Amino acid sequence: MKKILVLCTGNSCRSQLAEGYLRHFAGDNAEVYSAGIETHGVNPKAIAVMAEDHIDISGHTSNHVDEYAGIDFDAVITVCDNANEACPFFPGKVDRFHQNFPDPAKSTGTPEEVMDEFRRVRELIKAYSADFVNQYINR
Repeated sequence: MKKILVLCTGNSCRSQLAEGYLRHFAGDNAEVYSAGIETHGVNPKAIAVMAEDHIDISGHTSNHVDEYAGIDFDAVITVCDNANEACPFFPGKVDRFHQNFPDPAKSTGTPEEVMDEFRRVRELIKAYSADFVNQYINR
């Protein structure tokens, strides 16, 4: 079983969405973790947009990457440029992947416009996660 870490700046939105979808698509074929180079708490809007797609991430926690120092990951996915640049060294053979997604927490506008941006980013991460599982985990 592959061990996958999704890394973002604050482990509040993008990495949480990706963790939820990667777990959903990979099932029992992978252990999926997410972390940040900082911890900002799980964004309630991220929980809400995932619930709209019938995936419950309400039990997720915001974790610092250092908490997983003892785990031998097979792959690390950075989902923002900041995390990619600040990504710590992982010993052993770790496959690195990077995809910069917009940060929906920085969106502005009416409450509905902000939620629409969360939905848009959710769909980008959903598609990426499905492709990742098909190409990396289920190959």
